[in-house]
Amino acid sequence: MIAKRIPTILPDLSFEEALEVTKIHSISGMLSKDVPIIINRPFRAPHHTISPKSLIGGGLIPKPGEVSLSHYGILFLDELTEFNRSTLEVLRGPLEDGIVTISRVNSIFTYPCKFMFVASMNPCPCGYHMSENECRCKTYEIDRYINKISGPLLDRFDLFVEVNSIPYKEFINTKSETSHDIRKRVQSARYIQQTRFKNYNIKTNDEMNSSMVNEYCKLNDEGSETINLIFNKYKLSNRSYMKLLKVARTIADLDGENTIKSNHIVEAFSFRKTYYKYFEQR
Repeated sequence: MIAKRIPTILPDLSFEEALEVTKIHSISGMLSKDVPIIINRPFRAPHHTISPKSLIGGGLIPKPGEVSLSHYGILFLDELTEFNRSTLEVLRGPLEDGIVTISRVNSIFTYPCKFMFVASMNPCPCGYHMSENECRCKTYEIDRYINKISGPLLDRFDLFVEVNSIPYKEFINTKSETSHDIRKRVQSARYIQQTRFKNYNIKTNDEMNSSMVNEYCKLNDEGSETINLIFNKYKLSNRSYMKLLKVARTIADLDGENTIKSNHIVEAFSFRKTYYKYFEQR
């Protein structure tokens, strides 16, 4: 339910983006005659029985797979651990490069695939590991379940969020923002990023390379001290460190701040603590 609402808080597709998405769906034979151009961000949620070829693309005359059909949209994998591990591993390249290249004897096909990758899973087969309810799983069952997802694939996620149950009274009395209100903040942050990268061939913070991170992810003294403590305590990899800075930069953009402060670093890291709770000790 949460994943399906992500497109509602993202900015509308630009005309150029809409054309790219439309071309991909047209090649796949999925473009409706009644809708000559796709104006909404795609949301794709393939079943866990999907093959690597259907996910990445292929065939005698290679057609785009789910990753390309998700271009500028969302690729959502529900029950991530139910997917075949070899199928999940083929995602590593597209997530890193934003393109898929399919080679055949007489030709090479390249399709774009810049998508937001969202996945969900239970913490164990019964679903109650580390919760208030009693877990019925054996230790080896939990390890086998978690180990279906490789470390390199996990390292490509920016955010890890634990979704806990809440009491009924809190559930019915919670006042939440509408997608329309959240989208306004997202659009403001995106405008800041588009202005920041107007001289580059990128649009968002997650596309920054290391030199751009050094230039645009400026921290105040307190922020530098905070990230130094986190880096040393949790022994962050280079990729994890860069992702932490990019997320903190985005949080600062949402707050309208030019400099990344300590609270932005702490909030960014809070979206990664679940990784250390469930995956680090494997």
